[in-house]
Amino acid sequence: MPLVRISLRHGKPRAYRQAIADQIYNAMRELFEVPPDDIFMTVDELQSENFIYSRTFFDIPRDEDFVIIQITAANTRGQTQKRAFYKGLVARLSAEPGISPDNVMISLVEVGRENWSFGRGVAQYAPG
Repeated sequence: MPLVRISLRHGKPRAYRQAIADQIYNAMRELFEVPPDDIFMTVDELQSENFIYSRTFFDIPRDEDFVIIQITAANTRGQTQKRAFYKGLVARLSAEPGISPDNVMISLVEVGRENWSFGRGVAQYAPG
């Protein structure tokens, strides 16, 4: 059920953007145990003047390949699973499409399962 928002600088090729989405989905399937076909993502391409970030926060150098991945998901995962996910996703993105680990920021927003409606005005995961 995760909802993923990918923000990056405008101008990257479609294959590059698709590789990011694919790697996120594969990491969620393997490391977050997301069921098949549970894929809901947006890709926001931003002009440089609208993509504002620190190039040195926590002494991590960031450049024009910086990407922010915000994942809204159910609050059902422990710290160990989250850390494995962060590490695994960054490794995947480093391999394909070749993003430096320094250029990947992941934000996990956790919500209760009752806060989701996947259509028809029904809270599919809410009891009752």
